[in-house]
Amino acid sequence: MTHENLRVAFICKRRYMGKDVILDRYARLYEIPRQLAHLGHDVSAWCLDYQGTEAGSWEHDGGVGRLRWRSQPIRPWFLPPLLTYPSRLLRQLQEFAPDVLIGASDIPHVAIGSWLAGHLGCAYVADLYDNFEGFGQARIPGFVGALRRGVRRADLVITTSEPLREYVLANYPPRGEVVPMPSSVDLQIFCPMDRGAARRALGLPPDATLVGTAGGLHREKGVEPLYEAWSRSLSKHDHIHLVLAGPLDPSCPLPTGDRVHYLGQLGHSEVATLFNALDVGVISVLDTPFGRYCFPQKAYEMLACRLPVVAANVGAIGTLLAKYPNLLFAPGSSEGLAGAVLYQCRQGVRVELEVQDWRALLAPINERLTNIRHAPRGHFQ
Repeated sequence: MTHENLRVAFICKRRYMGKDVILDRYARLYEIPRQLAHLGHDVSAWCLDYQGTEAGSWEHDGGVGRLRWRSQPIRPWFLPPLLTYPSRLLRQLQEFAPDVLIGASDIPHVAIGSWLAGHLGCAYVADLYDNFEGFGQARIPGFVGALRRGVRRADLVITTSEPLREYVLANYPPRGEVVPMPSSVDLQIFCPMDRGAARRALGLPPDATLVGTAGGLHREKGVEPLYEAWSRSLSKHDHIHLVLAGPLDPSCPLPTGDRVHYLGQLGHSEVATLFNALDVGVISVLDTPFGRYCFPQKAYEMLACRLPVVAANVGAIGTLLAKYPNLLFAPGSSEGLAGAVLYQCRQGVRVELEVQDWRALLAPINERLTNIRHAPRGHFQ
């Protein structure tokens, strides 16, 4: 089946999950534009750098299409340039003349994207990789209303999980279709490797039972039940070691002891090495607006490495592992987490699940872009 080649504009923040979207070529915010370019579209992406580090433009390999990136730095919430950014971006977009505009990454970009598409007269797609109402930005007066207006005006809404899709339909709802599309991983990086080699690469004990996780080690992200499970139960088993990597939360200090290994903040490929070194990976999220509607990317990273996992029974990850009840624990329960970990230390159950790559995930989205390109729409501001 052939597809119409489109001019696609993509707008997002530049820093995402501690990575630089452009230079690290990282995850969802990079892969959506990249895969659309490889499907033949002319894609231009604009990133707003809240940390104000670097302006510039880059052209990356777009396969049969074209992929260009532009970055505009703005010091954190420095109001004058932030307020003028939409009008400056509009002028650049008018020169590009997109058929479709995609707003992604946070509340400002979803809201601004809707406004821009209205002035450009092009189709608008809102990509929600999380429930943005759970972000700190949502506490700013007017931001939740701006988010909901932006989503309601979208011709297509992409959500990271089925629970978030249902939430959007119930609470917004948009004029266009709402489609769930989880975030995938780079299957060239996250794949099985020799466990001994992985442990040697990270300086981990070769014969211990290693339990751990990687990512933001923050209380609001759900790491505290893991720390409590370690101190109350898991540390009493001499063969078990705890391995952690990622940015720390000063209000939630790491456990201590010679069987606790903190590896700092690892690079993308090193995280894959860690998941191959572990015996059990822990996915602990809380029953909060974030936890209920997110899809933890680390779940796919661990599963792609064929790592036995345990997970909090909440949101999309609970649904994903519904056939494996012994691997699930009540969110926030350190006792349940410890029980699931000990079960996996004995059984080592690997979840049988095919992790789709980004190309497969974007194929149905690509078909919908052509459809909304030709759909009638009214001008709005």
